[in-house]
Amino acid sequence: MPAEQTYKIPIRYRKMENLHIVFWLFKDVSWCMFWRPLGIAMIFPTLIIAIVIAWRSRQYMSELCHNLAITFWISANSYWMISEFFHFDNIPVFGEYTLKHLAFIPFALGILFLGFYYLIWKPRHMNELETM
Repeated sequence: MPAEQTYKIPIRYRKMENLHIVFWLFKDVSWCMFWRPLGIAMIFPTLIIAIVIAWRSRQYMSELCHNLAITFWISANSYWMISEFFHFDNIPVFGEYTLKHLAFIPFALGILFLGFYYLIWKPRHMNELETM
């Protein structure tokens, strides 16, 4: 049986990922507790680190697609939070849809990246080294 290949993450990248979780949790706790200034302030480090992580993982399509999905998830989540903080979440756009529902756009983009990976890229690259 051939030796199993490993995927190694440099410690400085892992530290950044762990710090990313801290910022993300502070952002979401601030949203939950309606701490507007902290919640808005936490958007920036959370989103910037998500973008950096996606950039650094670009050599593996599986990592890139998942990290882009996370980046779009944080974007959607941040927009939704801001819409609630500033009370424009229930303003109608059309029909039953409100401005809060515009968060669906980045959520959908994240799903599209994952759909691309699982339905198109991965089946066509079965023999390539990937993390998923």
